[in-house]
Amino acid sequence: MAARRTSRQRDVGVAVYDFLDYRAYLRAYYESAKRVRPSFSFRLFSKLAGLRSPNFLKLVMEGQRNLGADSVVRFAEALGLDAVDSEFFADLVAFNQAPTMSEKNRAFERIAASRRFRQARRIDGELFAYLSHWYNPAVRELAARADFSEEPRWIAAALRPAITPSEAAAALKLLLSLGLLVRDAKTGRVERGEPTLTTEHEVSALGAAAFHRQMLERAGGSIELFSREVRDLAALTVCVSPRTAALVKQRIHQFRETLAEICDSDAEGSVVYQLNVQWFPLSSVEEDGS
Repeated sequence: MAARRTSRQRDVGVAVYDFLDYRAYLRAYYESAKRVRPSFSFRLFSKLAGLRSPNFLKLVMEGQRNLGADSVVRFAEALGLDAVDSEFFADLVAFNQAPTMSEKNRAFERIAASRRFRQARRIDGELFAYLSHWYNPAVRELAARADFSEEPRWIAAALRPAITPSEAAAALKLLLSLGLLVRDAKTGRVERGEPTLTTEHEVSALGAAAFHRQMLERAGGSIELFSREVRDLAALTVCVSPRTAALVKQRIHQFRETLAEICDSDAEGSVVYQLNVQWFPLSSVEEDGS
């Protein structure tokens, strides 16, 4: 089902809900508007937005300038966005320009809550919700404890950092609906359903992006929450060839899968752990397009 568009959006054939990067949306809008109306220009857009700078749109599209609160409103008006679309556009701007990870996560959660966005990106709502909150996988794994209780207050207090009972109740309901937690027909006890849930190595689901960001936050927070005896944080900075970089990435995949097998075979689990492994460039990379 296509997202509803205003008359100006229909003219250019570009919907804001097709994008997660607001600058990419602006570039697509400008290119399409230029094809539809050759007279369309940066100067005309600035006039529609009530801006003094004739090339402000160009600077924003190229990442040389950011949008402030007032500029967001002006841009939304010039783009012909209605109230709901304008709010979504503002969330895109907040997501892309967020100065901290926590603010970025909050903006992403607002974006993810948009029905039109999920329809445009063909996101599975429940699976997306599962990945959008770090504590959902943790609650599922918590069910492996012998003393597990489905009482929301117990679940909330067992996690670190603690969550609210309402968040615990929502997580429990979601996990049961997805079959990631199941109720034993004989005992009535809640237990894990399918084996450890993982995404593909190259995760394309937008919910997974939020999940990884939140887990990176949890890794940083573990420094204050736990002693070094129960955690392990390490870093390695190296200069390698693209060939070696690809080999390291492959070895990381194999290492993670080996650890998953070891952990899945543990029938006496009592503590929920999280493993994050990152391998990323700290200098420019020449993409080969493959």
